[in-house]
Order: sequence, then C-alpha cells, then structure tokens
Amino acid sequence: MVILDVAAPVADIISRPFRHAGTILIVAGALLSVWAALLFRQAGTTIKPFRQSSALVSRGPYRVTRNPMYLGMVIALVGLAIRLGALTPFVVVPVFVWVIQTSFIQAEERILEQTFGAEYARYRARVRRWL
Repeated sequence: MVILDVAAPVADIISRPFRHAGTILIVAGALLSVWAALLFRQAGTTIKPFRQSSALVSRGPYRVTRNPMYLGMVIALVGLAIRLGALTPFVVVPVFVWVIQTSFIQAEERILEQTFGAEYARYRARVRRWL
C-alpha cells in the first residue's frame, strides 16, 4: 500500500487531520487479530492455515465472525489506507479480501467441515463468514 501510495498516488481523498482515524483502525484491527489468536492458543489448537484444528473456537469475536483474524487484518489495511489518504492504497483492500477468501478461507472451511462435521455446520449456519 505504501509503495502504491508513493509510486502511483492517484488522488488525496482524505485530508490530513482525518488521516489520524486510520491509526485507530490499525490498532483495532491488530487487537482483534491478536485476541482471536489468543483464543486459539487457549483452546490448544493451531493458528497455522491448512492444518487440522483440534478445537472449534466459537467464543469471543468468533461469535460474530468466523474469521476474526482475517477481519482484523482487513480493518488494519483500511486504517493504513486512511492514514495514507490517497485513493490508490484502497485498491489493495478488495484484492486482499479476494486472495484470503479464495486461497485460505475456502480451504480452511473444508478442513473444518471434515474435522468437526455437524458441529461446524451448525456454527457456520449461525455465524457469518465476515460480518
């Protein structure tokens, strides 16, 4: 995002005083990701993508999103784009979401379905993938 902002700044869309709001989102996104990761650690399951989980975590932020770590990353990216203030960095956000969705989340969900079966199906039915 920073390289895009420096190499191809299309237009400043956020004025300087409002760019500080981006810092709040960066911190919030990081905290959400860390909280979600700590819940995995407490449950004794792996945080590594494509590895079989030993527990289905459904408390904390997992009550409202199945992917709080990825959501935290997206929130932090939006915060960084706001901090930079130009239009160009915002292009990264939907690309990141698409890559995470197609390269990680879909495969991880198949593994969770195989591992936890009906328990995961019930969880998936009541909790949205993102928000």
